[in-house]
Amino acid sequence: MAKKKAEEKLNLDSILFKCRDILRQARNSGSFFEKRDMMLTLVFLRFMGEKFEDGIENLRQTLIEQGLDPDDKEIWNAFFTDPTFTDGTYNLSVEARWSTIINTPAPQLNVALDTALKTLGDSDKQLKGCFVEGTFTTRNLEPKDIKMLVDEINKISHKKFGEEKDLIGRVYEYFLKEFAVNATKEEGEYYTPHDVVQLIAAMIEPFDGTLYDPCCGSGGMFIQSAELVSAKQGDISRINVYGQEKEPATLRLAKMNLVLRGISHHLGEIADSTFTNDQNKGLYFDYIMANPPFNLKGWYNANLSDDPRWAEYVTPPESNANYAWILHILSHLKALDGVAGFLLANGALGDSDTVEIRKRLIQRGMVEAIIILPRELFITTDISVTLWILNRNKKGGNYHGRMLRDRSHEILFMDLRTWTENPVKGEGKKKVVLTAEQIGKAAEIYHTWQNEGTDGTNYEVPELYRGVGMEEIEKQNWSLIPSKYIRFIDHDLEIDFPAEMQRIQAEMKAVMQQEKESQAMLLEAFRGIGYEL
Repeated sequence: MAKKKAEEKLNLDSILFKCRDILRQARNSGSFFEKRDMMLTLVFLRFMGEKFEDGIENLRQTLIEQGLDPDDKEIWNAFFTDPTFTDGTYNLSVEARWSTIINTPAPQLNVALDTALKTLGDSDKQLKGCFVEGTFTTRNLEPKDIKMLVDEINKISHKKFGEEKDLIGRVYEYFLKEFAVNATKEEGEYYTPHDVVQLIAAMIEPFDGTLYDPCCGSGGMFIQSAELVSAKQGDISRINVYGQEKEPATLRLAKMNLVLRGISHHLGEIADSTFTNDQNKGLYFDYIMANPPFNLKGWYNANLSDDPRWAEYVTPPESNANYAWILHILSHLKALDGVAGFLLANGALGDSDTVEIRKRLIQRGMVEAIIILPRELFITTDISVTLWILNRNKKGGNYHGRMLRDRSHEILFMDLRTWTENPVKGEGKKKVVLTAEQIGKAAEIYHTWQNEGTDGTNYEVPELYRGVGMEEIEKQNWSLIPSKYIRFIDHDLEIDFPAEMQRIQAEMKAVMQQEKESQAMLLEAFRGIGYEL
């Protein structure tokens, strides 16, 4: 099974590699962002078309099971002329169907593709704003180039590569890796790996209610959280997603991704900064999951000096948005039981210019857990990052069937930097993944610490995790660096030195005896050939 999955991934990569080469060699294919937009839009049309075709086939089978002939003219006109699907599948017009696109002559493909996009955008408000007008006719690739590209995209199928995967996210990730010389996190061009999202979701368990991501990127957090909900609860309609994204192209991608999955979403009217134009102001959420741009600069303007998001704390440093993200996230958590899991660069754990904010966060019981992750988890950076968990309810009570204890004056620290035994094969650079077993183990450590019956401040495994009380954190000047609290064992102290010395002496004695015997043999050999030494 593992071999089959590896082959599937390789096949997808080979298709994307061919598409990349077509776009690189094509005349007038545009910038990285324009190439990426064309690719992702084609993938979206392909997936939407395939879902429509699946819907038609399922409808045919349903009619047959009911004793009706789907090929009968009257039955066809009644059910297929304007089909209705109960599973959220879009009823595509003829112009927007992939079967129409793939059969369009090469010289007409650019126009046909833009016609399909306009038809989709006009047909549903959730698709409004997903597409750039004239995406294909503006670039106007030569017929042979656009035809080769469409033929390659036609090979990408949910049936072949697995519907459970975030395939649009996977394609997005690939093109970041292969094309993005300028795709830095500060520009919003990054993708949170599947295993990292799984870890966050396994920790905070966003199984129902509202989920918010203030920098939602391509929507991967939502997609993968919805998959977890489906696995645990079986109904993604139990969760409503809210978000915002600064980059227009990435926001369009997120909308496409969510529409494709049939996930209800509210991503704001426009692409804009969460800090200067919070489009979810006044809303509070059950869960927040985020991977903000690390150490973002240029986020601040004078209008934010008295912002209510940090009124009870201190205005975050203008030079770095890390604590602005923390306070923004906190401002959107439901007052009694909201919980957030998000990633930040490790520097945020002990910055000297944020001590007062950190102190107030800890004193008010907002920080629940700090988990340092391994290096090499991300494509766009190789640094080790930290998973922060904020919780508005550290008092205890029932949570997803577990009885939680009062953790008001405690924080759990975990250090997973040694979990690097899973290098990803076939990558151009070193890459690490967290296995399902490791994710389960980390979540179990956290949840056990939360649960009733656990002595939180005597909860530890040296070099891995430890529960710490507020008094100890205060003595460390409110630092959240795990190495200040997790015990590291001096393994030299575990050595039985008398026994070790006896072993070494015995080995040296044996070596010396062997050397003495060798010298004697050498002397005897010289004497045998007439030399006197």
